[in-house]
Amino acid sequence: MTVTGQTPLFIYTYAFREEEHSLCRLEMRAFFGEDTEASLIASPIGIHPDRSPFLRERIEVVHASDRLDEVVELAKQIHMGDETFKVIFVKTNDLGPADKWDYDRQRGIERDIGLSIEGEADVHHPDVTYGLVTLEGRWYLGYYTKSKAIWLDHMKKPRSYSIALSTRVARAVANIAVPEVAGVKAIDPCCGIGTVLVEALSMGIDIEGRDYNHFIAKGARENVAHFGYDARVAFGDIADVTEHYDVAIMDMPYNHFSTSTPEAQFALLEQARRIADKAVIITVDTIDGMIADAGFVIRDRGVVRKSHFIRQVIVCD
Repeated sequence: MTVTGQTPLFIYTYAFREEEHSLCRLEMRAFFGEDTEASLIASPIGIHPDRSPFLRERIEVVHASDRLDEVVELAKQIHMGDETFKVIFVKTNDLGPADKWDYDRQRGIERDIGLSIEGEADVHHPDVTYGLVTLEGRWYLGYYTKSKAIWLDHMKKPRSYSIALSTRVARAVANIAVPEVAGVKAIDPCCGIGTVLVEALSMGIDIEGRDYNHFIAKGARENVAHFGYDARVAFGDIADVTEHYDVAIMDMPYNHFSTSTPEAQFALLEQARRIADKAVIITVDTIDGMIADAGFVIRDRGVVRKSHFIRQVIVCD
């Protein structure tokens, strides 16, 4: 159910570490075509909050108004039937310090809306949860969904690799590469122990992996199987790939831990251009010139920091 007579509208709340702010905004742009410095964003595009390591909550708007008392009145149009419900005041909002609501006031408006809704309230195990949030001076009431942070479970892999991407970064990278899952075929041709593969597979992305190190490819297969996913993880060089893909995700080898040369990195980029229409490239080096020489055009970018260690995430087609 959405606001009567209007296109669907979703309000999302975000939380991120400062070192991941740039990556979070890059993911926002991939999902919604825009970003914001704020911790909330409104969009007609529906993304389940479980997908993102940064999304915390989603409100699928049912009623909206510039006036809170009008939202309370509009809530009378909600008829629950046999389902139980509860109402929560979403704590993340853009109210200024002087306008922040204290606990008692928040609980009071929850009760007021709850009394307007026709049905049985259940604050412990409701069938439906409604969220109330304010954004840019407007109040929104709608179906509330909280992220389950599925990616946390993926930290417990049977095989690990010290320089692998974190599950948070890997999940964001998969979203940046494949914001819309349907009909997209992806490859991670330098998949390592499969961190990106696991995150992508958990979101229903059609992806396969490959690595030129036999033992690492074997570890990736073990990690994928450990979480109950099924995907092809091949041993071999990217040059051996004959199929074509919509997108390639490439965490480039880097000289701190690898004997990779600039020539080898360029060869990887050329092969990625050959097999994929789009690429998301993760690199610690500045390789814009290589990317252009390989035939890609850089469309967007972000960075993720860990102390003084900086990875660039570059979107190309």
